[in-house]
Amino acid sequence: MVDAIISPLLDQLISVAVEEAKEQVRLVTGVGKEVKKLTSTLRAIQAVLHDAEKRQVKEETVRLWLDQLRDACYDMEDVLGEWNTARLKLQIDGVDDHQNDTLVPRKKVCSFFPTASCFGCKPIVLRRDIALKIKEINETLDDISKQKDMFGFAVHVIKSNERVDERVPSISSIDESEIFGREDEKNDLVNRLICEGSKEQKGPRIISLVGMGGIGKTTLAQFAYNNGDVKKYFDERIWVCVSDPFDEFRIAKAIIEALTDSASNFGEFQSLMQRIQKHVARKKLLLVLDDVWNENFYKWEQFNNCLKNCLHGSKILITTRKEAIARIMGSIDIISINVLSEIECWSVFELLAFSGKSMEERENLEKIGREIVGKCKGLPLAAKTIASLLRSKNTRKEWQNILESEIWELEAVKKGLLAPLLLSYNELPSKVKHCFSYCAVFPKDYEMWKDKLIELWMAQGFLNNKRNKEMAEIGEEYFNVLASRSFFQDFGRGYDGEIYDCKMHDIVHDFAQYLCSNECLTVEIHSGEELAMSSFGEKKILHLMLALDRGALIPMPIWDNVKGLRGLRSLLVESNEYSWSRVILPQLFDKLICLRALKLEVRGWRSCENYIKEIPTNIEKLLHLKYLNLFCQREIEKLPETLCELYNLERLNVSGCRNLRELPQGIGKLRKLMYLYNDRTESLRYLPVGIEELIRLRGVTKFVVGGGYDRACSLGSLKKLNLLRECWICGLGGVSDAGEARRAELEKKKNLFKLGLHFCHSRDGDEEQAGRRENEEDEDERLLEALGPPSNLKELRIDEYGGRRNVVPINWIMSLTNLRDLSLIMWRNREHLPPLGKLPSLEDLKIQGMQSVKRVGNEFLGVESDTDGSSVIAFPKLKLLRFDNMKELEELDFRTAIKGEIIIMPRLSSLQILRCLKLKALPDHLLQKTTLQELWISGCPILKERCRKETGEDWPNIRHIPKISIG
Repeated sequence: MVDAIISPLLDQLISVAVEEAKEQVRLVTGVGKEVKKLTSTLRAIQAVLHDAEKRQVKEETVRLWLDQLRDACYDMEDVLGEWNTARLKLQIDGVDDHQNDTLVPRKKVCSFFPTASCFGCKPIVLRRDIALKIKEINETLDDISKQKDMFGFAVHVIKSNERVDERVPSISSIDESEIFGREDEKNDLVNRLICEGSKEQKGPRIISLVGMGGIGKTTLAQFAYNNGDVKKYFDERIWVCVSDPFDEFRIAKAIIEALTDSASNFGEFQSLMQRIQKHVARKKLLLVLDDVWNENFYKWEQFNNCLKNCLHGSKILITTRKEAIARIMGSIDIISINVLSEIECWSVFELLAFSGKSMEERENLEKIGREIVGKCKGLPLAAKTIASLLRSKNTRKEWQNILESEIWELEAVKKGLLAPLLLSYNELPSKVKHCFSYCAVFPKDYEMWKDKLIELWMAQGFLNNKRNKEMAEIGEEYFNVLASRSFFQDFGRGYDGEIYDCKMHDIVHDFAQYLCSNECLTVEIHSGEELAMSSFGEKKILHLMLALDRGALIPMPIWDNVKGLRGLRSLLVESNEYSWSRVILPQLFDKLICLRALKLEVRGWRSCENYIKEIPTNIEKLLHLKYLNLFCQREIEKLPETLCELYNLERLNVSGCRNLRELPQGIGKLRKLMYLYNDRTESLRYLPVGIEELIRLRGVTKFVVGGGYDRACSLGSLKKLNLLRECWICGLGGVSDAGEARRAELEKKKNLFKLGLHFCHSRDGDEEQAGRRENEEDEDERLLEALGPPSNLKELRIDEYGGRRNVVPINWIMSLTNLRDLSLIMWRNREHLPPLGKLPSLEDLKIQGMQSVKRVGNEFLGVESDTDGSSVIAFPKLKLLRFDNMKELEELDFRTAIKGEIIIMPRLSSLQILRCLKLKALPDHLLQKTTLQELWISGCPILKERCRKETGEDWPNIRHIPKISIG
């Protein structure tokens, strides 16, 4: 894994040598010799890393040597970061760094050591500091290089193309969730859950699934939880993932939220207990507590007491690794989950290992495969992990190497699941290894959102791009490799089948912690508690996550006294509510100057008195920072100008900062900024004109234009932002010049695939702005016509459009042949919908708030009445259709006589009709579709009666739909 640090370091050293040779960007001179020596030493060390990382499992001295090397490499990375930042600042500002007396022209060059002519200049302090650090690191690496000779490492010859272009294999992920075998356990568990039991027993009967990790307790519990007979038997079913530690407050809130379908505002634990007791009274309850580790009977007794009012027949199902825990919780019914039989284990293995292989390949490899399965000792996770690895290997030699690996015999690993995990891990490319181990920063059972995880990988420099691809695409590849190797599980998928989140098995999480030597740490702080220094010990932590409960405190002294936190590269703080004293952030910024990622996120939307009020000006000290997340910090009104000194910043997230009035005027200095997340910022009325300088921008979630503010950007500011992939433009209601829209040149932005156009005023309630144009409807039409995007756009949303013409007012919407997602919201003057059925790739369509539309008919399908008799498909790929808040809509009628066969929405899987008060009926041919998996009707009184279960006249047409929600 250290190679994942060394490879980019070598690239940076080469870059430094090249750039310093250029007179116009030279920061210091005279370091060529030091750089050359560093490069040579690192390459010599890199040549033995392959052997060293294999041997570290069984040789503690090798592992300590690698730790030394890793620390030195991180130090080197910090120094090079300082160097590059200083040079970038010189380029952007055109003057030297922090010079008080004299402005030094761009081409001014100072030597490595101070001279009489520039002695006393503040930049010299920085230059000498960098020089001394490079020299010290050189000496450290020289010692480490000499130590390597004592181990006798085998030299791995690195081919030039191997180092420069380390390709990640493309492997499709199989979401394997089948339970193999376990027939007796499945039947036994379901029977026990629906058994009435003795009437003399008070309170719910407690049933436990007990066994060591990785052998399907949770999967088995999920099977029973979703069993049809079990669903019918219980009035309420609640699933809570407990994990370590047993947080009774969190568990109680989870139970309340499941019972009431709303978040709990109760602050006291006893109040929660009383509310649970009230809601479960006279109900037959099934409560599943998954992954219980708690051995404190008192914590459990409080829950046990408040559940005694359940109806007879209620059950509590526990999954745990320890039988002693089941006994402590009062469980008499214990089902021991043993290892799989050899036949069952083989079934798990062959599903994955032979996926995509021919019959000939299978016959050639099966004998070796059965021997490998024998080493998995009946553990499904072991079989699944090793099979995921072998799926990408096709020769007998590759399979034989896995079978004969010495890792199976290591004393440290052969008693558990570590061997198959380690074998699979060792086969990963070095950069993917780094991405995997980073996941240890999250707590067990944490829901990891794929896009957010990739952003954090990027901030740490794990996704260096050498293949002319977007880094986000590289991150997607790495994620898919880890998913395909079974390092991730429990995938959440969208309508398009794409993964959007996942979790890690707790044993895989333990393995990640084992690999990174406690570099990653999660600390949970509960209500009324303070963060204790004992949480850190003597560890040198690189990535820290603080999971804070309501009312938890963060005392400042920890940052002063714990040396292991000084090199912290990730600080991820998230909770519903937490307290910040006014002095914490300034001192934190003074201490944690190595941070690459800083997340100060508030989850949820409840009011809180302890939001961060302002960002301190000394945030400029975080010069390495690439990722800053201030999500939902509602009290922040502005960001300091010093934030624009963060020249390495790539992502800034201020979404949900509803009182944020302005962004720094100097934002144009953030030349590396790629994503600005600023949606749900209701007080933000404009963006600074400097936004046009951010030519690396890929995404802006709220590009505010107009409004008449000084120094505000215009639509024309978009012209130079040619790398944009996502842009949501707001304030178009304040724009009266279609020529300005044309100057944005949206059609030339070939990378743009998400676009939002909001025809709202940037100054709400401003009478002058409200009357901005004499012919507002015509202006909207001309403006929309001028904002035509590239034809490869995939997602489009148009809000508050005021054009009147009932024909399509623009030519470009029908040219969007790749458009998959379309939302038309609050169009004020339209009486008919556009012929959207012609869009060949449309999968997701939402029509909302069109108050003038009374009828949707054939014009919506885009089918002409003079069709020549051939079959026509309207909406050929549409999967989701939603009509929302259409208060005047009375008819959906696609039955007008048309020659020829008309096929309508052949792939529709979800139909959602919301707040359509006057809608009389839904077309029968839509309701009767066999593809329809979900029907959601809400706030539609007439439809509600027609679709009422058993008695409604439309019930026979919809009863086949698997998921129906009518309210």
